[in-house]
Amino acid sequence: MKIYLKIWRQKNANSKGNMVDYTLEGVEEDMSFLEMLDVLNEELISKGEEPVEFDHDCREGICGTCSLMINGRPHGPESRITVCQLHMRSFNDGDTIVIEPWRAKAFPVIKDLIVDRTAFDRIQQAGGYISVNTSGRPVDANAIPIEKEMADNSFAAATCIGCGACVAACKNASAMLFTAAKVSQFALLPQGQVEAADRVQNMVHQMDLEGFGNCTNTGACEVECPKGISLENIARMNREFLSATVKG
Repeated sequence: MKIYLKIWRQKNANSKGNMVDYTLEGVEEDMSFLEMLDVLNEELISKGEEPVEFDHDCREGICGTCSLMINGRPHGPESRITVCQLHMRSFNDGDTIVIEPWRAKAFPVIKDLIVDRTAFDRIQQAGGYISVNTSGRPVDANAIPIEKEMADNSFAAATCIGCGACVAACKNASAMLFTAAKVSQFALLPQGQVEAADRVQNMVHQMDLEGFGNCTNTGACEVECPKGISLENIARMNREFLSATVKG
């Protein structure tokens, strides 16, 4: 296949970026999207040009670092996958593909297609943990009975990989789905009840400090989430926050 690429190039966080056109021939339909970018970079390096910087790690849909806006959609045209799981058979010969970084104030561009997502780390650090008193003989976690529905819902929330697609898809650049998933992961389990009130208040407060927008329940976040994190988590977090505020 012959593919036409329009890629956002930006030297650093302080420079002004722009779209640059590239033409890539000999693209095989079984290539992953990241392999296609690898081929492009090999060509650029052979010409003595600067390769396109983009994030990647596991290339198995687990880590969430391969976060790109492709033709206006986070992670590309397919549903419930990350960019590394997207293959070139999803495109046609002669297609023009527009590739951009996440667009959000809280996710500043570092270089080219790489953005700084440490805002997510700070939200998790604000309350995404459980403190356990290990003096004496702590009870084995597996010995605590948990309803299957609760366990399943907690596990579903825990599948969030923190890629930021929810923020990129949201017209307000809201991080509510991400934060709600991290709150719900513990709120549904007995181990998370001790710090539940502090957790939700601290994480929501940090989310606001980072400059993310408000949620207006458009639902684009759930649609574009590669793990299908449900909007129900946002409703749960709102209830948790209201309850914590009233108790406080």
